[in-house]
Amino acid sequence: MTEPAVKYRLIKKEKHTGARLGEIITPHGTFQTPMFMPVGTLATVKSIAPEELDAMGAGIILSNTYHLWLRPGEDIVEEAGGLHKFMNWDKGILTDSGGFQVFSLSDMRRIEEEGVHFRNHLNGSKMFLSPEKAINIQNKLGPDIMMSFDECPPFDESFDYVKKSVERTSRWAERGLKAHANPDYQGLFGIIQGAGYRELREQSARDLVSMDFPGYSIGGLSVGEPKHLMNEVLEYTTPLIPEHKPRYLMGVGSADSLIDGVIRGVDMFDCVLPTRIARNGTCMTSAGRLVVKNAQYERDFRPLDEKCDCHTCKNYTRAYIRHLIKADETFGLRLTSYHNLYFLQNLMKNVRQAIMDDNLLEFREAFFEEYGFNKPNAKNF
Repeated sequence: MTEPAVKYRLIKKEKHTGARLGEIITPHGTFQTPMFMPVGTLATVKSIAPEELDAMGAGIILSNTYHLWLRPGEDIVEEAGGLHKFMNWDKGILTDSGGFQVFSLSDMRRIEEEGVHFRNHLNGSKMFLSPEKAINIQNKLGPDIMMSFDECPPFDESFDYVKKSVERTSRWAERGLKAHANPDYQGLFGIIQGAGYRELREQSARDLVSMDFPGYSIGGLSVGEPKHLMNEVLEYTTPLIPEHKPRYLMGVGSADSLIDGVIRGVDMFDCVLPTRIARNGTCMTSAGRLVVKNAQYERDFRPLDEKCDCHTCKNYTRAYIRHLIKADETFGLRLTSYHNLYFLQNLMKNVRQAIMDDNLLEFREAFFEEYGFNKPNAKNF
C-alpha cells in the first residue's frame, strides 16, 4: 500500500484538555502542531517575503485556489514548476478548494449537483466550478495539501437546507477523491460541514471518515456565530476525526480562538486576520490590541510590544510606525504585518510548550488576563 503524501504523528496529549502536540509530515518538510498558517491568497502573504516567513518559524502557508485560478491561472503556475517554485517557498503549502470564495464573493450563483455556476467577481463573466475542476486546478498548482470542494452554508441556515448541503458536499468529496491525480505527493483533506447542528456534523464526519482522507478540516465556523457556539461545535466534532489524522479549523486567527481551538483538539488554523488588521494599523500585543495610528502614540518611542523580540519590535518605535502609516508609506504596513504574524507564530510556540508541560489551562488564564480578554467588552483580537 502506498504511503500517504501527508502524515500526522502524535507526540503527546495534554493531561487536562483535548490538546495534542504533534507534527505533520509533507513532501516539503515537517512542521510541529498545533500551528497557525499565514495566508498567502495570491501566492504571497501580503507585504511579507518568503524569507521573512521562514525566519519567524512558519512551516506552511495557505494559498487560494479561486484567486489563483482567475490570475495568473493554474496553467501558468504549473508551467513555472508549481506554487513552490513560482513563489520561491520551499516549505509546506495548503490550498483551499475555492468553494468559500464562490459562495461569499458572488451574489449571482446557482448550485447544481454537477457544481456551481457563478460570476467572476473581477469582471462579471460567467464561470463554473465543479469538484473535479477544483481538484484539477489544485493538482496543477502543486500544493502539499489540497482541500475538497464543498459548500459552506450560513451558520443560521435551516436544518433541512444544511442536511441537503451536507449530503451534497459528501458526494462532491467522493467525486474529488476520484478526480485526484497526484495522491502520492499531494494530500487531499475532507471538510466537515453541518453548521450548528450536531446531528449533521456527525453525519458529515461519518461520510468523510469512511472515505479515508489523509486529513480533515472543520468548515463553516468563524462565520459570525458567537464564540461559545463555535467552541461547542468543536467539542463534539473534533473527537469524530481519527486520532492519527490532522484536524484543521478553517478561517480562525484571533488569539483567543486559537487557544480555545487547541484545547478542543485542533492542530491547524489559518486566517487573514493578522495581516488584514495590520494594514489598518492594528497590532496584536501581549497586553492586547494596540491601534498604532492613534494620536496617543505620536511621541511614543517604545516598541509595539515590549515583550516581543520580532524584527519590528527590536528596531522600530510606535511613533515611527505611526508616522509611516499616517503618511501612507507601505513600509509601515510591512512592519505591522510582520509583527502580527510573528506574534501568532510565537503564541503557538508557547502553546506547544504548554501542552508539553501539561499546563495549557494555566497558560490560557494567564494569557487572557494579560491580553485583556477577561475584561468587559474585550476585543477578540
